[in-house]
Amino acid sequence: METRVAVISIIVEKSDTVEELNSLLHEYGEYIIGRMGIPYRKKGINIISVAIDAPQNTISALSGRIGRLEGVSVKTAYSGVICNE
Repeated sequence: METRVAVISIIVEKSDTVEELNSLLHEYGEYIIGRMGIPYRKKGINIISVAIDAPQNTISALSGRIGRLEGVSVKTAYSGVICNE
């Protein structure tokens, strides 16, 4: 199976969605290398970066599901390295 490394950048503007976001990230936990969350209290938002190593369609599926959450913005940056596992 071919996998890629990517970073999913997430900005959460509505704190009510945090629980649903965490549930999604937990669901894809086997692929997550690490994550970092920064609360930006001055602006009332949370900034989250998730490093992931997964098949392309899995990364796209997770990004799409996150992007459908209300009050959440997401962008994904992909590494050019493709590995066979």
